[in-house]
Amino acid sequence: MRQEDTRQKILDKALELFAARGYDSVSVGEIAQAVGIKAPSLYNHFPGKRAIFDAIVESTAAQYEVDTDKINIHVQNVAQDIPVFTEITEDALFEKVRQIFEYSLHNEAISRFRRMMVREQFRSPELAALYSRRYVDRILEYHAGIFRALIAAGEIQAEEPDTLAMMYVAPVLTLIGVCDRQPEKESECLEKLRRHVQLFFRMVHSHTS
Repeated sequence: MRQEDTRQKILDKALELFAARGYDSVSVGEIAQAVGIKAPSLYNHFPGKRAIFDAIVESTAAQYEVDTDKINIHVQNVAQDIPVFTEITEDALFEKVRQIFEYSLHNEAISRFRRMMVREQFRSPELAALYSRRYVDRILEYHAGIFRALIAAGEIQAEEPDTLAMMYVAPVLTLIGVCDRQPEKESECLEKLRRHVQLFFRMVHSHTS
């Protein structure tokens, strides 16, 4: 097995174990066993378990950026996405939200990473802060920036952008959480998501010319 293949397999197996059992409950030896190598060989790729965890954080962020670029959503770049949301239709907006929603649920690495962070946020203040940045603050700031630009362009009603962002994002995160716990409710949650996007879209576009 090539060095880069072994390294990626270590990350994949570690993420699988961390998501299922928690960071503290998994040893380097167990990761090595899952990969099919001995622990000393694992140390040829990573100096320790925390280095594996940090590499998972970095690689997952990079994967998310590449994958969401394919549907013109760049949570790290408001300016790049303003044209995407200018004069967008209700159906087109839902389609983008649906794609992100289903990607978040069904991409194995992204789904496992989210479940791992939900678990680990209660173990470590550092990881709680990382969870907040990745899954709350960054997403809210991005959408507030989009709404601020759309308000300035006269596209939507002039309401407070940070509050609009909370109103828009919170139901989406809630429904993802429901599907994480109860996968059988995905179809039901998708319908609720559709109704949420429809209501929000019509609310912010009412009384705009």
